[in-house]
Amino acid sequence: MKRLKIAVIALFALIATSNVNAQDENNPWVVGFGMNIVDFYGGDDFGDHVKDLFGSSDWNHVSSISRVSVEKYLEKGFTLQLAGTLNKITFDKVRDDSDFFYYSIGAAVKYDLNNLVGETSQWFDPYVYLGGDYVSANSTQEGMINLGVGFNTWFSDNLGLNFQTGTKKGFSDNVKTHYQTSLGLVVKFGGKDTDGDGVYDKKDACPEVAGLIEFNGCPDADGDGIKDSDDACPNVAGLAAMNGCPDADGDGVADKDDMCPNAKGTKANKGCPDSDGDGLVDKDDKCATIAGPSANGGCPWPDTDGDGVLDKDDNCKTEVGPASNNGCPEPVITEAAKMGVDTFAKAILFNTGRASFKSGVSKQIDGMLAIMNEFPKAEFDIKGYTDSTGSASNNLKLSEKRANAVRNYLISKGIAASRLIAKGYGEDAPIDSNKTRAGRSNNRRVEVKVSN
Repeated sequence: MKRLKIAVIALFALIATSNVNAQDENNPWVVGFGMNIVDFYGGDDFGDHVKDLFGSSDWNHVSSISRVSVEKYLEKGFTLQLAGTLNKITFDKVRDDSDFFYYSIGAAVKYDLNNLVGETSQWFDPYVYLGGDYVSANSTQEGMINLGVGFNTWFSDNLGLNFQTGTKKGFSDNVKTHYQTSLGLVVKFGGKDTDGDGVYDKKDACPEVAGLIEFNGCPDADGDGIKDSDDACPNVAGLAAMNGCPDADGDGVADKDDMCPNAKGTKANKGCPDSDGDGLVDKDDKCATIAGPSANGGCPWPDTDGDGVLDKDDNCKTEVGPASNNGCPEPVITEAAKMGVDTFAKAILFNTGRASFKSGVSKQIDGMLAIMNEFPKAEFDIKGYTDSTGSASNNLKLSEKRANAVRNYLISKGIAASRLIAKGYGEDAPIDSNKTRAGRSNNRRVEVKVSN
């Protein structure tokens, strides 16, 4: 009895100091061995049962291992327990009133209360159980219901202490109803290995992926000695200095970050070389050995027409022209001069039905003449028009005469005839309505346009 008291004291000391995990799918198998106590009910009323339960004077036990159990965790907190016990009965109603052997073998389903009330701790594992036993006592056998409570407390990854107490009651009262309490050591073993790599899930840092023991169950797919979770290139063998990535050209830039993995370059250029030092890496440089601006693909700007204006700034790359005109030849006439000619032309008015000028028109033509002299290379088309008054054939002839009247005047003032072409268009292309006097006046006109 003294030994049992010492064991109980040790049990509560372990509860206060242990910090390991309970039985679960990662620790599915448990075997146990220890001692058991059988205590037959000593009275009929409730008070007698309570006194009998907590009293120790009528306990039956043997001073050796008398209980062996095997357990297999099922799921969701349920465990199947198979247990066998042996005892010698010397106390039925009073001490030394009996002398026979007792043994039982049975199965029970345990339910871990941590699954119901929440984790009480990592080490304390209380449970309830219900099962059936085949019991033999004093050569009398009977099947009995077995129910009760218990707990495991673990003080290492595999070793713990089990306490279990419950009641056994038969169906035909061949064996008296009794309490049976046990205390013993339990050993956990086995485990769940989801990925089948030989490392149990409880110790497997990568339980869903097969790996290596030296990496706690994590894989090293490329075999470079760096586990995949720390390997920046898990599928290609590489260097530890490159976080598991290769550096084919040895330029200190990992291939995955190297824009030119087969040509030694610089980190500043993401692993690419720049042979001419113009800031454009060779693979993008059209003139890799000659420095040039990136805007021209790394090549120097050409000057195709040799006029001193680089092609990038030359609007006429094949024609010589000054920089002041963006590399193009000077125009035969400026836009402002063209507008001036147009303005003077609009002021050329004719007498009705005639090709003679109205008074003062020669002054307008002289203004146009000054512009033509300023731009001697410019050539002009002189176009005559009429309103719709009269026949179309007469109007066509009249418009021709009016255009030639302007041309002849300019020639008489020194403009080369080769620079002037006159043509009449009659009443075609009116610029205003021929139904009003003002509109008809606007349609009777001469237009002078630069033709080159």
